[in-house]
Amino acid sequence: MTDDPSPMLRTGRRPTTDAPIQTDTLIIGSGIAGATAALRLAADRQRQITIITRANDAIDSNSQYAQGGIVGRGLGDTPESLIEDVLRAGDGISYPPAVQVLAEEGPDLLRAVLIAQAQVPFDRGKNGELLFGLEAAHSERRILHVGDLTGKAIMRALLATLSEHPNVQMLTGETAVDLLTFPHHARDPLAVYQAPMCHGAYVFDQDSRQVRPIVAQQTILATGGLGQIFLNTSNPPGARGDGLAMAYRAGARVINAEYIQFHPTVLHMPGATKFLISEAVRGEGGILLTPSGEPFMERYDPQWKDLAPRDVVARAIYWEMLENDYHYMLLDIASHMNAEAIKARFPQIYARCLTMEIDITERPIPVVPAAHYFCGGVLVDTWGQTSIPGLYAVGEVSCTGVHGANRLASTSLLEGLVWGARAARHIQDLPAPDRVAERDVPPWDTANLVYETDPTLIQGDMQTIRNLMWHYVGLVRSDYRLSRALRELRHLWLAIEDFYRKSRLTDGLIGLRNSAQAALIVARAARMNLVSRGNHYREDGVDG
Repeated sequence: MTDDPSPMLRTGRRPTTDAPIQTDTLIIGSGIAGATAALRLAADRQRQITIITRANDAIDSNSQYAQGGIVGRGLGDTPESLIEDVLRAGDGISYPPAVQVLAEEGPDLLRAVLIAQAQVPFDRGKNGELLFGLEAAHSERRILHVGDLTGKAIMRALLATLSEHPNVQMLTGETAVDLLTFPHHARDPLAVYQAPMCHGAYVFDQDSRQVRPIVAQQTILATGGLGQIFLNTSNPPGARGDGLAMAYRAGARVINAEYIQFHPTVLHMPGATKFLISEAVRGEGGILLTPSGEPFMERYDPQWKDLAPRDVVARAIYWEMLENDYHYMLLDIASHMNAEAIKARFPQIYARCLTMEIDITERPIPVVPAAHYFCGGVLVDTWGQTSIPGLYAVGEVSCTGVHGANRLASTSLLEGLVWGARAARHIQDLPAPDRVAERDVPPWDTANLVYETDPTLIQGDMQTIRNLMWHYVGLVRSDYRLSRALRELRHLWLAIEDFYRKSRLTDGLIGLRNSAQAALIVARAARMNLVSRGNHYREDGVDG
C-alpha cells in the first residue's frame, strides 16, 4: 500500500471557466462517509460521481486523524450489547432506531467494505485473528485498529479502492461556498411556489479564484465537524463547520447543536490544533493523575473511573485544573504496559511525544481537554436524507441520532461507513430525476466586490470566535456566559457578512463566514437548553 494513494484517483483542478459542471452525484468531502458513499455508488458504471474537497490532498480529512479505531463485533459480542453501550453513553437522547441500524448493519459493512473490498490491514494476532481493543464505556473488547493510525489506514485503503473506478472524479482545492437550491437560486420567479430542492453547490476554485455551479441530481454533504471554532481542538484546520453553515443557510433542519464532545486527553502543547492522545491509551490501562501523581477519577465516577464516558472525564480534568490552578493533568501508561508493547500499540503517539521530548514508555503524558466531536448537526433519517429533497448528509456534519448527548468512543467511523453506504443505497433506488438545465442556474454574482480579503483580519476574527466559544460555550456553561457569547457573536457575524458581500472570495473568507454561523448555531442551542445532559453541562441548569 502506498503512503499517499490520492494521486491514483482521477484528481486535479477543473478548467478555468465559470460554466456549470454537470454530474449525477456531488459529494462534498472526502472522509470515510463521503468516500464510502462514492464507492458504493460507483458500482453503477453509468453514474458519474464528483467528489470535491477544499484540501489539496484527498486524504486530508477528519477521518484520517482517527487514532483509536472503529467499532466491530468482538468475540462473544452482540448487537444488543453495543446498543446498550451506545444508549448509555448518549445519556437518554440517542435515537433507538438509528442505534439499531448502526449495531446491526455496521459490523457486517465493516467486513464487506473495509476488510474484503478495501483490504484495510487491521491488527491481527499470531494466528491471523483480528485483535479487538477496549475503550471507555464499552462493555466488550470490540475496537478494531491499525496501531494508533486507524483512520489514516482506512482512508488510504478507501481512496486506493476508489481509484479503480473511472466514473469517480476527485476535485481538490475546491471549496463549497453555498448549496444550490431552488427556488432560492432559480431564475424563474414562479419557482417560489415550488417546494425547496437541492441541485448541487456553488464551488470556489482556490487556484483561479472563480466560482461556478456544480449541478447534480443528488448532493451529499460529508464535510466533517466544527472543532476549529474553539480555541483548543483535536480537529484539523478544515473542521470549520462549513457543511453545517451551508445547510443551515439553505433551510435544512439542524438539531442537538449544543452537544459538543470535548476529548479529555490531548497533548498539552501550543497551538489551536492539538495532538490527540487516543482513548485507547486508557483502554489499555492508562491512568489519569494530578501533576503530583495522585489518581483522581474515582472521585468523579467510582464505577468506571478512568474509563468513564468522555464528558465525565473531560469535566473532571477541567475541575481539577480550575480548582488547583493546574495547567495540565497527566496520563500514565508507562506504569501499566511494557515499553515494547507501548511502541507497537501506539507508534504515532510515541513518536509525536518524542518530538516534545516526552518518552511515554518512561513518564506520563501531560494532557488537557479539547473540542473533539460534534454530536449534533444536520438532521437526517436512517437513509441520510435531510429535510431538503435532493440533499443528504453523512458523517460528522449530520445528526443521525446515534450519539445523543455524548458519543461512545470509536462509533464515529462506523457511523460514517454505515450512513455513507445507506445514502448510496437510497440514491441507487431512486428513479432518475429530471436534470436541471444549465440555463436555469444563474452564474455567481461578482458585481460590487470592492475589497481584497485581508488575511490578518480573517485570522483576528477567527481568534475572536475561538476565544468566545472556548471561554463562554465550552465544557462548563451558564446563562451569563452564553448570553455574552451570543451578543458578541451576533455583532461579529453581522460585520463578517457585510465584509463577505463586498469582498473577493478566498478559502479563508469562506471559512470565517461559516465558522461565525456555526458558532452562533451552537451558542443559541446551548442557551436554549436549560438541562445539563451529556456534553452540555450548565452550572445554572437542571439535571437531565
